[in-house]
Amino acid sequence: MESVLSDTSYQTYESYGDNLRIEAAAVLTSPSSTNLSVLPLQIEPLIQPALLRSEIPLTDKSKRTISASRAKIASVLRGESDKVVVIVGPCSIHSPEEAKEYAALLKEEAKSLPELVVVMRAYFEKPRTTVGWKGLINDPDINGTFAINKGLRIARTLLSEITNTGVPVACELLDTISPQFLADMVSWGAIGARTTESQLHRELASGSSCPIGFKNGTDGSLGVAVDAMRSASHPHAFLGVTESGLAAIVRTHGNRDVHVILRGGTKGTNYDEASVNAAAESVRKISTDELPFLPAVMVDASHANSQKDHRNQPKVISCVSEQLRNGSKAIMGVMIESNLEEGAQKTPSGPDGKAALKRGVSITDACVSWETTKVMLRELNNAVKARRDKNQQ
Repeated sequence: MESVLSDTSYQTYESYGDNLRIEAAAVLTSPSSTNLSVLPLQIEPLIQPALLRSEIPLTDKSKRTISASRAKIASVLRGESDKVVVIVGPCSIHSPEEAKEYAALLKEEAKSLPELVVVMRAYFEKPRTTVGWKGLINDPDINGTFAINKGLRIARTLLSEITNTGVPVACELLDTISPQFLADMVSWGAIGARTTESQLHRELASGSSCPIGFKNGTDGSLGVAVDAMRSASHPHAFLGVTESGLAAIVRTHGNRDVHVILRGGTKGTNYDEASVNAAAESVRKISTDELPFLPAVMVDASHANSQKDHRNQPKVISCVSEQLRNGSKAIMGVMIESNLEEGAQKTPSGPDGKAALKRGVSITDACVSWETTKVMLRELNNAVKARRDKNQQ
């Protein structure tokens, strides 16, 4: 059976986009359009989510991988499992081939980590404090051409291939449209520090079919993340987009599988025992019989907690592991930014910039190497086992 979106129809779609750009510019610069902006505006058609989902469907193995991992994470969040969730992988994916290589390594390593629920970080969109490369979906060729339809196809293909190997994936939710293309393949989602306070993102999380973590604010404030948990756990009605690309009114049931992520802030780190316990207590205070929340949090070993130095991530994990060994139940997960090789490199410029990239090195935040990652994961695995042994005494 032919793909719903053939090469011919895709080219036609792009051609239609060229026509639409011309027409839009003509309207906006028309002398009679005095009430419209005179700035040139490019409007390109976006492929319908339903078409891309049909072209790149979930395999049966992918479905099993996603369903099982979502259930395992939810089990941790509901206090039914004492394992620790680990979201680990590149800060952002810019090379699908390198991402698949990383996934293969992670799959093999996870076999020896029975105390952890391991999920690969597969971020395709990057929020920027000012400007910069916004990720594989926005600019897949890393040259400023912003071939978003191409980026969406690459991202969905990659998630299909990774989940088909049995490795679950995690993504950050940056807007209310791109999840329509990828959400069925995601086992865990994050709302970042810059968007945790956003009503749109809280509404989006309330309708998510996977567990969602909310990061504390960029200044380190915890209240916005706790408020986001409460909001996302309740039903909402808001404006959204259907799989057919039509504007619609979306009604959600609320998502009870939500939690806080401690990532530090401008005021300092918050992975120490006192900060973790205080955050867990804040979650406990909003828990009710009708809507119970596990008084536990996820700790991000990167970002402000590492003081933006990837070499500090192992120190954060060691501190978390010590808390676990001492019996702490206030930690339900961790995040690690990891790649094949350590460090970071500058985003290339120009049409041929990708050719100069070093293999396996991040082009956004600096990451720890795969070899260092293995040490960190094994330390965590042993710490979770020690916690169980201690609490059973």
